[in-house]
Amino acid sequence: MPGLFITFEGGEGAGKSTQVKRLGEQLQARGREVVLTREPGGAPGAEAIRKLLVEGAASRWDGITEALLHTAARRDHLVKTVWPALAAGKVVISDRFVDSTIAYQGYGHGIDRAVLDSLYRAAAGDFRPNLTVIIDVPLEIGLKRAAGRGGAENRYENMDRTFHERLRQGFLALAAAEPARCKIVDGTKGLDQVHAEVMAAVTPLLG
Repeated sequence: MPGLFITFEGGEGAGKSTQVKRLGEQLQARGREVVLTREPGGAPGAEAIRKLLVEGAASRWDGITEALLHTAARRDHLVKTVWPALAAGKVVISDRFVDSTIAYQGYGHGIDRAVLDSLYRAAAGDFRPNLTVIIDVPLEIGLKRAAGRGGAENRYENMDRTFHERLRQGFLALAAAEPARCKIVDGTKGLDQVHAEVMAAVTPLLG
């Protein structure tokens, strides 16, 4: 049985982590072996890099430095976690992947797309997710949810409102450019309805 790579994307407070967990539970109940992971992170080295990216002052790094750190973490994640699991026929579900880099560092910080694409090819070659679920919520809702989480991982949340507006538009543009891979789900709906829409997108891939 071939492996599947499913990624979840969206702005801060979109509800990705909840839906990642629910999808994993549903697929396990259907007899699939599932690996839940995240970016930045998902492997020991990548988790160490994660702390550099998501903690500290919003001004800690510029966009290029962020992109380089995310790329280094992504390579470790792929080599240590994602690719071995897919080779074993497992379903890998990741809370964020390369679309977040394009949205955050590209649309958010204004880094040229060609630079980001070049970094991605260096880390991953032609590898792409089988499906990307983009959970979309209005800024006010997402940032309010994110503020309620607390904790030290709030560096991106603390960036200004215009940054987050660019992020949201970036994710929507990415979905429009690749409709065969990307599925937009309205994150303002109830958790069960969002999960149902996610399952409707995933089920055709299960064979």
